[in-house]
Amino acid sequence: EVQLVESGGGLVQPGGSLRLSCAASGFSFGVYDMTWVRQAPGKGPVWVSAISNSGESTYYADSVKGRFTISRDNAKNMVYMQMNSLKAGDTAVYYCVKVTSAVVIRNSYRGVMDYWGKGTQVTVSP
Repeated sequence: EVQLVESGGGLVQPGGSLRLSCAASGFSFGVYDMTWVRQAPGKGPVWVSAISNSGESTYYADSVKGRFTISRDNAKNMVYMQMNSLKAGDTAVYYCVKVTSAVVIRNSYRGVMDYWGKGTQVTVSP
């Protein structure tokens, strides 16, 4: 079965950094785009970043551009997201999500997400 297991979340001060990791299994990892989504308490999920199946292309929400970097290692079935200059508004549960299909229209990434991990908590607080 498809499994996505996130790790690397935690408590960090504003301006600090974290690197999230996602271990994937149960599917042909290198065939699919992957994305990170976050959800703050009481709010809906919000797309954060995406990476193409090969890793050649990356996409980011405006709120994290210049601060977050998504990457992948297909040989290890791993997805990562480096998060720098963290803000209180970044506090959320972060989910690693498999994408079954996607289009990019004028740098706007639209993906259909079919499997989610359980999430890892990121808390940014002084």
